[in-house]
Amino acid sequence: MANFYLDNSDLKHHLNHPLMKKLVALRERNYSDAEKYDYAPFNFEDAMDSYEKVLEIAGEISGEIVAANAEDVDHEGPHVVDGHVVYAKGTQKNLDALVKAGLMGISIPRRYNGLNFSLVPYIMAADMVSRADAGFVNIWGLQDCAETIYEFANEEQKQKYLPRVCAGETMAMDLTEPDAGSDLQAVMLKATYSEADGCWYLNGVKRFITNGDGHIALVLARSEEGTKDGRGLSMFIYDRNDGGVTVRRIENKMGIKGSPTCELVFKNAKAELCGSRKLGLIKYVMALMNGARLGIAAQSVGVSEAAYREAIAYARDRKQFGQAIIEFPAVFEMISLMKAKLDASRSLLYETTRFVDMYKAYEDIAKERSLEPEERAEMKAYQKLADAFTPMAKGMSSEFCNQNAYDCVQVHGGSGFMKDYACERIYRDARITSIYEGTTQLQVVAAIRHVTTGTYLHQIEAYETAEIAPELEPLRDRLKAMKAAYVKAVETVTATKDNEYIDFQARRMVEMAGHVIMGHLLLNDATRNESFRQSAEVYINFGEAEVAKHAAFIERFNPEMMAAYRK
Repeated sequence: MANFYLDNSDLKHHLNHPLMKKLVALRERNYSDAEKYDYAPFNFEDAMDSYEKVLEIAGEISGEIVAANAEDVDHEGPHVVDGHVVYAKGTQKNLDALVKAGLMGISIPRRYNGLNFSLVPYIMAADMVSRADAGFVNIWGLQDCAETIYEFANEEQKQKYLPRVCAGETMAMDLTEPDAGSDLQAVMLKATYSEADGCWYLNGVKRFITNGDGHIALVLARSEEGTKDGRGLSMFIYDRNDGGVTVRRIENKMGIKGSPTCELVFKNAKAELCGSRKLGLIKYVMALMNGARLGIAAQSVGVSEAAYREAIAYARDRKQFGQAIIEFPAVFEMISLMKAKLDASRSLLYETTRFVDMYKAYEDIAKERSLEPEERAEMKAYQKLADAFTPMAKGMSSEFCNQNAYDCVQVHGGSGFMKDYACERIYRDARITSIYEGTTQLQVVAAIRHVTTGTYLHQIEAYETAEIAPELEPLRDRLKAMKAAYVKAVETVTATKDNEYIDFQARRMVEMAGHVIMGHLLLNDATRNESFRQSAEVYINFGEAEVAKHAAFIERFNPEMMAAYRK
């Protein structure tokens, strides 16, 4: 039987990271829930045993059910009946299996019927589900919208909606509109408060809404009449049971075809204000998007895993000129680099997840008691790292996902262009990862301030002090040389004090930082687990070349050349 957790020892490696002991203790409030709930862990070992059991179940469902249904779902897709979405038969089977297994509300506290797990096993489950079917994770994975309700809604709303999510109801985040894509300040869906019944009503159109007919939706709408910017937007909770929203159509997409991407029409749709007025975009959507970007990083890693496995299986089986094509150096090199990019992406994904997990745990504890000064300092440090690493993880893992999907088709040759092989679907599914929830270019916009303020550099220097296996020191020396090239490039660019030029070179500087960071993460992985050593060496070889290329471009392409080039 296929089990996507048991067949991938890399997942267990990341689950057993040293920081998990502290992280889980914070999440479990030193295991105080064991006195109230018979399924709550009483110590760290018990918690990890629960994580492993749940991940084994998620791995089995991913391997046996979701993956088995993926091709049929891709062909059938969802459709609209009487203004509402009907999933493909395989999609509904997948959802039923995961709901029956209790895999909804994984990270929600137990008092709302959740499992209160760390984000790490939740993201790990998303990683596996994405490997099975990238489209389906967009339905199951949107349960992370419940985190926004937990963080910002009032207690009555939490009690009303969170148990429903834990019981299996799906969610959506309704942000984008026909004239407001990445520029969410332009959202014009109108929210009107009725004094007569004390309710809010929504009117307008939303477009490109993933799982748009979900049971519960978070909706960004303009609550302040006469405004045109982000300060006039608020966040609302829409309950499908109240009606007022119809699905006008489902988009006919290139990939992730099992996931319904909807155009929605709101006609006096009753809704509840979530949090405070005017903070919809400024505060709540930013938190929502950061969670979504971490989810897309997990999706990207899962798709990269699927691409790598399809490529290596085909290369071992396909024979040309009397030998398996994996024996040809060009093919072997391609597959080795695919594995290195996959391992680097996954290491960055789980490092980022731990940073998010740590600061959110402290943030949650702060609602119950005052944090000690050292706790507050640690929360702020992890929050800063989470803010820095989230756009990097989303941006770089999605780009590597696309590269691995491309190379997977290339390994298959002409066969990869045919629908007979899964790589054709993987290639189409991969393409969206670097576009939605903020394009790679927008991730660079979010990340560049952490280049100019030194966040990435300080973390690289922290990695340089970590204890690693002595035989890996030569690789670390090469990373130090890469860091020096990165520092010089940043100094060269920022010394111009030309904001337009800094923006022009931003992606190169962010990628340079990313290559150095991922190289260090792989060295740490290789110290704990020798199986990562080949990937560490291959990735650093690749990273060196990329850093050198970017450094050379920055050295030669000055502001004057940029101005001439743009003319």
